[in-house]
Amino acid sequence: MNISVKGEYALHAIFDLALQPAGQPVKIADIARRQKIPQKFLELILSGLKQGGFVESRRGAEGGYLLARAPDAITVGEVLRYVEGDKTKRTTAKQRAADPFSDTWRRVDQAVSNVIDQATFAELARAWRDRQTKYVPNWEI
Repeated sequence: MNISVKGEYALHAIFDLALQPAGQPVKIADIARRQKIPQKFLELILSGLKQGGFVESRRGAEGGYLLARAPDAITVGEVLRYVEGDKTKRTTAKQRAADPFSDTWRRVDQAVSNVIDQATFAELARAWRDRQTKYVPNWEI
């Protein structure tokens, strides 16, 4: 599976919003800084994600972006399919029926789809927080 930079950044943007307290808008500049995404590119990505119903925006000094749905209701697979289109699956139309690998590639596509369709941003955020707090340095001697 090939994921474009745009797709990768979209996943990171949604992930960043999933880490934030629910209902609190986050400024684009803050997401861009934390996720190391160029701000102008992130603006375009978030605009697209808004059209796709993944995020919503709030105007004003306290405005920004927030998830349009709960993080446990958004999967990696649906975000990738929205941003990348059908590029997330191999084009089996190119493969001939006599191709000895066509069945193998179909099974690989299905396995990848199963993983990304079950991975929610709530689970990713929870696992990330657990890993971050697991290794707290102890500076006592």
